[in-house]
Amino acid sequence: MGAGTWESHHAITALMFRYAEMIDAADFEGIGALFARGRITGRGMPGAIEGAEAVRDLYAGTNRVHPDGTLRTRHLTTNVLTDIDEESGTATARSSFLVLQATSELAFQPIVAGRYHDRFGRTDAEWHFVEREMRVEQVGDVREHLRIDLGEMIPSGDC
Repeated sequence: MGAGTWESHHAITALMFRYAEMIDAADFEGIGALFARGRITGRGMPGAIEGAEAVRDLYAGTNRVHPDGTLRTRHLTTNVLTDIDEESGTATARSSFLVLQATSELAFQPIVAGRYHDRFGRTDAEWHFVEREMRVEQVGDVREHLRIDLGEMIPSGDC
């Protein structure tokens, strides 16, 4: 694997950044569509969440949508490192994420940080998610963001 072409690198990072944009907008249908041929995994999750409908339902069931129709968050994806195999049409990426939030009840602050380990595939000349493994490393006040306890997703002694 290597750097790949500029077009492949751009397409892969665009998928990663589109995910962040969609989650901030509470576009759960759009997030599901990103994983139509993929799955989401992570520590503390009940196994892999696979396919558009299951991913959509996961996000719709775990996120708090505010009166403005958004999550009142800003998901930032940084330090993206990609490894692309053009010949096989596969790629991996590692990145860091930081979620910021402000609501009428919560001052502007970081609420979650961690890492993504992603796998991608190329089908019919288009890149898509194969798997996104979420590694939650630090959790702040998520009561205005989530309906679940992220504590289960952090390995013992890591926070």
